Amino acid sequence: MGEFFSLLKQGNKPSLLAGFVNLILGIVKGAAYFFTGNVAMFAEMMHSLGDAANQFFVFIGSALSKKAPTRKFPTGFGRVINLVCLFAVIIVGILAYETILEGWHHILHPTTSTGVWIVLSVLALGILLEGTVLFKACKEINHEASVEAKGLATFISALKNLGRAKPATKLVFMEDTVATLGNVLAFIAVLIAHYTPFNQIEGIVSIIIGCMMFFVVGTVFLENARGAIGETDEEMLNHIAYLVSDNPHIKDIRRLEVIKEGESLHVELMAEIDPTVTVAFADDVRDNLMKLLLAQKGVSRATIYFDEDDGVTNWSHIGERPETLKTENANLSSK
Repeated sequence: MGEFFSLLKQGNKPSLLAGFVNLILGIVKGAAYFFTGNVAMFAEMMHSLGDAANQFFVFIGSALSKKAPTRKFPTGFGRVINLVCLFAVIIVGILAYETILEGWHHILHPTTSTGVWIVLSVLALGILLEGTVLFKACKEINHEASVEAKGLATFISALKNLGRAKPATKLVFMEDTVATLGNVLAFIAVLIAHYTPFNQIEGIVSIIIGCMMFFVVGTVFLENARGAIGETDEEMLNHIAYLVSDNPHIKDIRRLEVIKEGESLHVELMAEIDPTVTVAFADDVRDNLMKLLLAQKGVSRATIYFDEDDGVTNWSHIGERPETLKTENANLSSK
């Protein structure tokens, strides 16, 4: 149990915060729906409860993915976060279906709900809390991408760097973007239904919210399915290929793999070296390369093999040098 609680401390904090916020909102929206019968509130209740379950699962998964490798699992547990996200989005998918179904029913059989100002107050609270969590997720994405931004630029910068965010943080950002937008749409729908005879608007908005939830489900499922199988980080692979090639003692790269393992990267390198150097010298070159690779952001494990130079160029993958990745330890690239 001690190890479990120690791992929980390393879990993704934005997902834990988002989980508690959505749980509270889900309970409040559920109470408002019970007393008012407002279908837009039902959609938002399902959305908040789905997000809460999802984000609690993600928090636990992100913590368990930090568990150190064991003899039985030598590559570690990094992909646990991907498996947990795959399971979590199934819950959101079911709730999205129920939300669309309820919206369609309301379009066919529109009803007039009561307690409009209660509903509007709850939705305003949702916009405020979900917006706060979204802003924190934006800041976390910018932090993980080593980018600084303030004000509205925080969201824009986070959107641009979403691909470089950790899986858990990315999920929180996507879900809370949809949640905040859903609250705003529901707020507008309730006002329209209250001041006009167009009661079907609440059902239409419920379907829109359900479709947005399905969009998150599809995006998160595909991304984490790739992560669970083992996906190459192309940008970091190109970056590391340049770092290795810059070493004057490396003649060629026979094989290079940079695999995403949850929130970290594992590097496997087979390089060619001058066959006339001593074992001690080759070992020094390996040590310097190991320090360099482990100094790169996100890299938690590296394996380096050497073979003698055969005079044939094997590596032709290198493209344009990535400008977004900076090496603070470039002096480690050569002895």
